[in-house]
Amino acid sequence: MKKIVALLIAAGFSMSALAAETYNIDPSHTFSRFEYSHFGYSTQQSRFNNTTGKITLDRAAKTGSVDVVIDTKSVDTGNSVFNGHIQAEDFFDTAKFPTITYKSTKFNFDGDKLASVDGNLTIKGVTKPLTLTVTSFQCMPHPMLKKDACGANAVAKIKRTEFNAGKYAPYVGDDVSLSFAIESVKE
Repeated sequence: MKKIVALLIAAGFSMSALAAETYNIDPSHTFSRFEYSHFGYSTQQSRFNNTTGKITLDRAAKTGSVDVVIDTKSVDTGNSVFNGHIQAEDFFDTAKFPTITYKSTKFNFDGDKLASVDGNLTIKGVTKPLTLTVTSFQCMPHPMLKKDACGANAVAKIKRTEFNAGKYAPYVGDDVSLSFAIESVKE
């Protein structure tokens, strides 16, 4: 009897492992954005043009993982001179820190819907916990690629001074709103 129970438990674990699916982030439809107050005059909005990574999702078990890499040299403020300024040591320091990473630690579901993702954000070698609030989430067959695909939008807030990027704070806002539009295609 113990052998049968052990076999059933092992089968359950292996079946749940089979239910997890891996998706590659589509860099042509994925953008990481940030915005902050510029001396109170306006809210400046910028983005990174190169975001890559993988998402593993088991909707039945309500688990998953996200591993995202953002190329800091792909920052796009809308102005090439300002792109160079924001890549300097006082802000992203892209020469020493060419990437920003986000690695999840837990997916949080509200029923069958992904509600948030807990994880760790690393900017300029500083890692802080960060929860992404998922504002939309959808998985379905991609009509053009004929493969399963998932997409999501998520938001969060950080303080840039906590990541050694606080030049001109508080005049240039310390609070930074992050938003992510992610599309991924099943391997």
